[in-house]
Amino acid sequence: MDALVSVEVDLGKVCQENGASNHLVTRPTGRAVREAVEERLRSLGPRTLVTLDFSGVGIVDYSCADEVVAKLITRLQGQEYGEKFLRLKGLDLTQRENIEVALERKRLCIPAVSDGGALEVIGVLQPYLVETLRGLHDHGSLTARYLADLEDIELTTASTRLATAYKLRLMARREVHLEEGGRQFVYEPLA
Repeated sequence: MDALVSVEVDLGKVCQENGASNHLVTRPTGRAVREAVEERLRSLGPRTLVTLDFSGVGIVDYSCADEVVAKLITRLQGQEYGEKFLRLKGLDLTQRENIEVALERKRLCIPAVSDGGALEVIGVLQPYLVETLRGLHDHGSLTARYLADLEDIELTTASTRLATAYKLRLMARREVHLEEGGRQFVYEPLA
């Protein structure tokens, strides 16, 4: 299976291309920016990680955070764009706060790259999934069997946790065929 392809989208440029200076304010502005990002998402191949870079953006109000980030996540999780993954970077404190509020109201989450380069999740995420993601980042990749052994949980529980995190687009996965027959998924971080 192909490796995850990484693409970065400069939201400051997207704002300017859609006549919005560099601020993400008002719902119509958010809608225009989201539609431009969606057009880009649809043009990309499968297994693509899209990083939305906010470093060139000034103000992000709640309505734009909802329109751009929350709606993109909802549609990503609904598989409208195929096997694509999304993360954020370049957030300042105020932008992050408004995005977190929009995500919390819809019980959504998204990976974000911190200033130091670490990957974190903002929004709402169950504690057991936080632990699963921590295990993934500590070990580089996980299978359900490995997670079950690592956390001393049932195989079906481990499989469900990994599948849930994948459906939330918090990790990638690839299918491998086993020598003894059958298949399994190997889950990988969005690095």
